[in-house]
Amino acid sequence: MYIDCDGTKLNAYLDMPKENIEKCPLCIIIHGFTGHSEERHIVAVQKALNEIGVATLRADMYGHGKSDGKFEDHTLFKWLTNILAVIDYAKKLDFVTDIYMAGHSQGGLSVLLAAAMERDIVKAIMLLSPAVMIPEIARTGELLGLKFDPENIPDEMEAWDGRKLNGNYVRVAQTIKIEDFVEKYQKPVLIVHGDQDEAVPYEYSVKLSKQYKNCKFVTIPGDNHCYDHRLELVTEAVKEFILSGYESRQHL
Repeated sequence: MYIDCDGTKLNAYLDMPKENIEKCPLCIIIHGFTGHSEERHIVAVQKALNEIGVATLRADMYGHGKSDGKFEDHTLFKWLTNILAVIDYAKKLDFVTDIYMAGHSQGGLSVLLAAAMERDIVKAIMLLSPAVMIPEIARTGELLGLKFDPENIPDEMEAWDGRKLNGNYVRVAQTIKIEDFVEKYQKPVLIVHGDQDEAVPYEYSVKLSKQYKNCKFVTIPGDNHCYDHRLELVTEAVKEFILSGYESRQHL
């Protein structure tokens, strides 16, 4: 199906729990940079949540998956607008009791930002390998493996996989101060990160987990950015977080 966001069609998948129940919580799941809603790790989290009675709403963001827009024109602001539209859609579903959010990589960063804006609605968030370093490195002049003058941003950049990216991506990222959003979200947070992540340094999540007031941090030993080796530990962490009522503790 598609969710409308100011004329942009966002491809989305609504998956219900295995057992036929009239009312249940719903978790919005957001993929990462260059990703989409049908990636192995995204679907695994979706299925894990469905197994424990949580409906899921996976959405492709602007310029990704089967949604409208060109990849090179996407920015974090566009993604945030997309996510707010998805939340508005979820709020209108009559079976939904509570709304959670989960996001991987840039999707994790985007969920972090959106949850702070919708803190009265979003009951808990799950950040999977969150790319919280994006605004910081955009300000220092190094992003996507490229070095540039942060005061003179090129109009077009090329990502590591050869894709083009508009300079507005960097201009937008530079304006975001993560700590302002972290401070505003006081509800339960789960952070999951592989300690061999090749794309987003593990240390960023360690630091982030200490900034949140109510956070559970789970390390996936020996695993990479998309959990190619121990994905089952990720889904176990997600299920435990929801089923345990978000018990807050550090688990390094």
